[in-house]
Amino acid sequence: MSENTTPTPESAPVAQPAMPPADASVNTAPAANGKVEQIREALKEVYDPEIPINIVDLGLIYKIEEQDGNVNVEMTLTSPHCPVGDQLKARVSDVVMAQPGMKQANVNLVFDPMWTKEMLTFEGKLQASMLGIM
Repeated sequence: MSENTTPTPESAPVAQPAMPPADASVNTAPAANGKVEQIREALKEVYDPEIPINIVDLGLIYKIEEQDGNVNVEMTLTSPHCPVGDQLKARVSDVVMAQPGMKQANVNLVFDPMWTKEMLTFEGKLQASMLGIM
C-alpha cells in the first residue's frame, strides 16, 4: 500500500511575502493619512460662530490632502452668503500651519455640493440635537 504524500495543512510550506529590494521606494501613504487625520482633529477646534459645533462635525470640511508639508483643504460654509467665510478660511489655514512639518496651507471654499444638515457627523448631529437646532 502506498503512503499518502499529499501535504496536510499543518505540514504544507507557508509562503512568505516577497521582500522589496533594499533600494525600493517605500509607500508613505499611511504616514500621510496620519498627518491628514492629525489636521482633521486639529480643525475640530475651529467653530462656526453662529452654530456652536466645530466645522469638522458640521461637515464643512470636504477634503484634506497633504504632501510633503503642503496641505490643500476644500471646505464649504453653511451658506454661500456667510459673512464670516473669510474669517473661517483664515482660521483653518492658521490651524493647519500650526501642525508640525507644515509648509503651506491652501484653503479653498467650494459650494458644490451645497451644505445640508445631513452632512453633520454623528457627533455633530448629537450636539445639534442637544442644542435643539436639529
